[in-house]
Amino acid sequence: MAADIKNKIDQLTEKLNDYAYHYYVLDQPKVSDAEYDQLLHELMDLEEKHPEWKRADSPSERVGGAPLEHFSKVQHDVPMLSLSNAFNEEDLRDFDRRVRQGLGHEPSYSCELKIDGLAVTLKYVGGQFVQGATRGDGTTGEDITNNLKTIPSIPLRLKEPVTIEVRGEAFMPKRSFIRLNEEKEKNGEVLFANPRNAAAGSLRQLDPKIAAKRSLDIFIYSVGQIQDRTLTSHHEALRFVKELGFKTNEEHKHCKTIEEVIEYCNGWLGRRTDLPYDIDGIVIKVDALEDQEALGFTAKSPRWATAFKFPAEEVTTTLLDIELSVGRTGVITPTAILEPVSVAGTTVQRASLHNEDLIREKDIKLGDKVIIKKAGDIIPEVVNVLVEQRTGEEREFVMPTECPECGSELVRIEGEVALRCVNPKCPAQIREGLIHFVSRNAMNIDGLGERVITQLFQHELIQDVADLYKLEREELLKLERMGEKSVDNLLKAIDNSKDNSLERLLFGLGIRHVGAKAAKTLAQHFETVDRLMTASHEELEEINEVGQKMADAVVTYFEQPEVRELMKELKDLEVNTTYKGPKPISDDENNSFFAGKTVVLTGTMEKMARGEAKAEIEARGGSVTGSVSSKTDLLIAGEKAGSKLKKAQGLNIEIWDEERFLQELEK
Repeated sequence: MAADIKNKIDQLTEKLNDYAYHYYVLDQPKVSDAEYDQLLHELMDLEEKHPEWKRADSPSERVGGAPLEHFSKVQHDVPMLSLSNAFNEEDLRDFDRRVRQGLGHEPSYSCELKIDGLAVTLKYVGGQFVQGATRGDGTTGEDITNNLKTIPSIPLRLKEPVTIEVRGEAFMPKRSFIRLNEEKEKNGEVLFANPRNAAAGSLRQLDPKIAAKRSLDIFIYSVGQIQDRTLTSHHEALRFVKELGFKTNEEHKHCKTIEEVIEYCNGWLGRRTDLPYDIDGIVIKVDALEDQEALGFTAKSPRWATAFKFPAEEVTTTLLDIELSVGRTGVITPTAILEPVSVAGTTVQRASLHNEDLIREKDIKLGDKVIIKKAGDIIPEVVNVLVEQRTGEEREFVMPTECPECGSELVRIEGEVALRCVNPKCPAQIREGLIHFVSRNAMNIDGLGERVITQLFQHELIQDVADLYKLEREELLKLERMGEKSVDNLLKAIDNSKDNSLERLLFGLGIRHVGAKAAKTLAQHFETVDRLMTASHEELEEINEVGQKMADAVVTYFEQPEVRELMKELKDLEVNTTYKGPKPISDDENNSFFAGKTVVLTGTMEKMARGEAKAEIEARGGSVTGSVSSKTDLLIAGEKAGSKLKKAQGLNIEIWDEERFLQELEK
């Protein structure tokens, strides 16, 4: 039995690491996220019960360990020196001239994108990841091993048992950066200035669990040292580390002459904004490692490499005005209207100012000369004001007290930096709110995507969510790309959505802090929207999953007269406002077989989705876990049940088929 468990842990570890390699390094997923998560949960359950067999390369290591009190110092065996810079073609030719003079022959070069992130070094002994550190001052860095383990593209065990040290650039993809700052802005926190700062800040968190949530990535760009292996060129080294399982950047190029290098650099000047990550230049290295050794180093940098730096992304322009926009959640966002200026190959006329506090902090006035840049090459932002260039004609900007779209009084919730419009009838919030309302996790109205919603809104056919249920066939047929079949299907989907359970409606309404899970909790507890609308703060906070912020948001939302009118209108339109799912059973009345039982589901069920079965069991007081153990009370086995069934049989655990399970539910 012990050997079987150890083998199972080994098999799951190998399988999950292979899945992660294909997903994060090769960008070729082999399984769905749900299947990966299920296997990971199974592995972590086994590791918790049998920690003695947990492997050092277990994917559970990426979840993040215990917080540290401080980072320990790491002395680099091979210094991580900075590179000299080249700013134009003349500088590149000077670099080539110095290299040719030093070598006495014509070299070839390797060119790579200079990723704008945090340089790190990774050590492996016998193929096992043992230490990761920051560059620091080049000779001494900080041990951030636990944080680096949370980056899924860093292998914890290599494909060969080599002892090697590699260097790479850890970075935050643009998409992750935008999502992180949106979350920080929603929570009233200070935003990161750019993806590089975000990556560096994430990897220097003492709590690895924070880094684990930041969706970081890495490209390996060189070999620091290696045992029992001879490499002859840089491009060979990149190919070798890729074979070991590291992620390398596919955009590198082997160039035979400096003219090819210049062509490569110039080619990226206009294309770098198309990348899903930030780059701030091109790294040029002499390709032959023998030539690198011959050229050697200066006190500060290698003679065999340089960094071609892109032109500065900061430019000066005039701030003409500040425009206010209203988001789906009612947040009022100020945007700088600028005198048009070219930044990173595009004309910029608008830049983010985030909130009123930032305007005051930077002392921004209308008419100011300002420096702007593209944060992460995506969102233009105002960096600072050129106060010394003021003429005295600049004007203070005053944030309004009323919504610029609907005139409702703006609210600033305690502890937050954002001003909000809480009027659900505000036209600026309606379009995004409608798109959210019809989305998959909300009312799930098939055929009502962003394009159709925008079209309906522009033609004034919908102004709020209730209008969706008043759409008429003849009106829709007049719209572009609306044929009879598509209109009929759309109206049918809208009509079908009337029967949705209350939790979908609650989530679709877009109440602050109420996500899909919280919406279900509220729906289960109150059962009708009428009861929820009259709930007090105290009643809401008595629910385990509801905190003060959510309770405040729910009460504030339903206190609005416009919301109460909307609820009445939806009911008049026969939209369901009651909870239809399985209801939680109180301890006093729960006489279900499942009350207090631990249940495992395995195999394929024909008549009920696994998520639905889980909800039914939990509603009857049971707990559903992902793996079989001595604490399991019942295994429900569908078709093609595998190892969990065998394990349950070995532990003499009660086993039901799907039919027996459905019979119990009918009771």
